[in-house]
Amino acid sequence: MRDFEGLSAIVTGGSSGIGHATTKTLTARGAKVCVLDLQSPLSAIAGVTYLACDIQSRNAVNGSVEEAAKKMGGIDIVINNAGIGSTGSVADGDDAEWHRVLDINVVGTARVSAAALPYLRKSKHASIVNVSSLVAMVGLPQRAIYSASKGAIYSLTLAMASDHVREGIRVNCVLPGTADTPWVGRLLANSADPVETERTLKARQPMGRLVSADEVAFAISYLASPFASSTTGTALGVDGGSVGLRVPQA
Repeated sequence: MRDFEGLSAIVTGGSSGIGHATTKTLTARGAKVCVLDLQSPLSAIAGVTYLACDIQSRNAVNGSVEEAAKKMGGIDIVINNAGIGSTGSVADGDDAEWHRVLDINVVGTARVSAAALPYLRKSKHASIVNVSSLVAMVGLPQRAIYSASKGAIYSLTLAMASDHVREGIRVNCVLPGTADTPWVGRLLANSADPVETERTLKARQPMGRLVSADEVAFAISYLASPFASSTTGTALGVDGGSVGLRVPQA
């Protein structure tokens, strides 16, 4: 399927994990892709442009988005995937941690979207997809700051969809469950009992396994595709049934 033929996309945080999988999927389906990331890719994808960009800096974002648009001849799609995790309750995070997580996850999403708007307004297939999380919908222990940031992204998605629907810009988000990504890998490595922690993470998802990065990338690509031209203001869960199902433990 080549539904992205002739379209240009920005993927933030596209050097690893869900962002890398999304970049691979979009490219395979015909898109020109520019990745904005502070980290160099572990495995570069042929034909993809990689730009170093700190989404905490509005000047850096504006410059990188402008450069991406010049290299690709415009911007049709923005995938706001860049983000960081955080563990603990409200009693554990100091003000600096709150500001850091919200600035990267939420304000960073807003910065990139705002910088891309002039280009998206010129596109016939303009789409923004934000990466939220199932924690926007359910309460999980020891995820206070992270949950607040991902809940804000869900609400931001709805507000943006309302603001820009008349301009022909669709805005949606995905709500991944616990996914097999480098961040989860680091979480397991830093736990007191990695084997038990992994078992617990898998068990809380009714399918009994972690979500794959490729599964989330497929959902992102659906929302970004011109084939989904009537879909906006939607939050698509990719969570192994975590939000909607209550399955008794075997």
